[in-house]
Amino acid sequence: VGRLIKPGKGDKDKIVIIPTTVEEKFIHDSLREDEDEAEPSGGTGDGEEGEVIGEQPIREEGASGAGPGEGDSGPHEMESSAYDLGRILTEKFELPNLKDKGKKRSLTRYTYDLTDKNRGFGQFLDKKATLRKILQTNISLGNVPDISDIDPTRFLISPWDKVYRILSPEKDYESQAMVFFLRDYSGSMAGKPTELVAAQHVLIYSWLMYQYDMQVETRFILHDTEATEVKDFYTYYNSKVAGGTKVAAAYRLVNETVEQENLAKDYNIYVFHGTDGDDWDTEGKEAIPELKKMLVYSNRIGITIARHSYDSRQATEVESYLNKSNLLIEKKDSIRLDAMAEDADEPRLIEGIKKLIGE
Repeated sequence: VGRLIKPGKGDKDKIVIIPTTVEEKFIHDSLREDEDEAEPSGGTGDGEEGEVIGEQPIREEGASGAGPGEGDSGPHEMESSAYDLGRILTEKFELPNLKDKGKKRSLTRYTYDLTDKNRGFGQFLDKKATLRKILQTNISLGNVPDISDIDPTRFLISPWDKVYRILSPEKDYESQAMVFFLRDYSGSMAGKPTELVAAQHVLIYSWLMYQYDMQVETRFILHDTEATEVKDFYTYYNSKVAGGTKVAAAYRLVNETVEQENLAKDYNIYVFHGTDGDDWDTEGKEAIPELKKMLVYSNRIGITIARHSYDSRQATEVESYLNKSNLLIEKKDSIRLDAMAEDADEPRLIEGIKKLIGE
């Protein structure tokens, strides 16, 4: 896929993949000449050694070159559609397909159908409804004295007895997702942990774009001791501060946003959180209650721990209180945790995504 994956500027559907390369290496050594090898000789022909026999300009006069410093600059990164990357992840890396996404009312797509009825004029005559209306009118006028002996030639037909169908827009029901990406941007997250979390979140977003046929909305939340929502993935990726860490602040902001905007009604909600595992709330007294609220409406919560290299074997605060809470066992279909070293390679990154989103 490319070792470094990051969001592009502008269009939220565009991401930047910087491909990995392997440099060619040349190995050289001194070669011994054979003792009986003849002395090298120059060329043959007229003229003395060092004499100039002709001149030719390297570049024609007035011609524009494409060498260093000239010509148009070329792209050094590959910009790709998140949908296409999601398809590759699903097919090539065998990420799972969602089995039950749930139907939610779409806010953007409409279907048009002959559902509305109108008397007197319209686009399509509803014959059954029209005949029923004519019969009702003539019964009230006394033109049907015997219901077993109906004579249609005696019927009076009013223009308003004709019932028409009218083409009208209807909101379509389809699967759509709202994804909250949460990232710890405190001082300890600088460098590799942030790169790891952001790359994984781009891949998860791409996978969801493919699963939901591009019907995915995103929200981005950064936190240290306080949580704040930012406008796009680019800001989410590049922002950093030098504060402490309180995970509960981010979870609380997600819960407040979902409740205030009534998002659970219209969206399948996913929450993915990336952190190095540090938390001033070492026992999770604030974070666990917020997580329990989140589990009520979320399709999946995925938490990634990017462990620092100096203590990659030791469980972090976030891991400790999540394991003690038993949520990872009792709610294993709704919440997943994955911990990896901050310098994890691409296969480990893909494996981590499978843990977070797998069945």
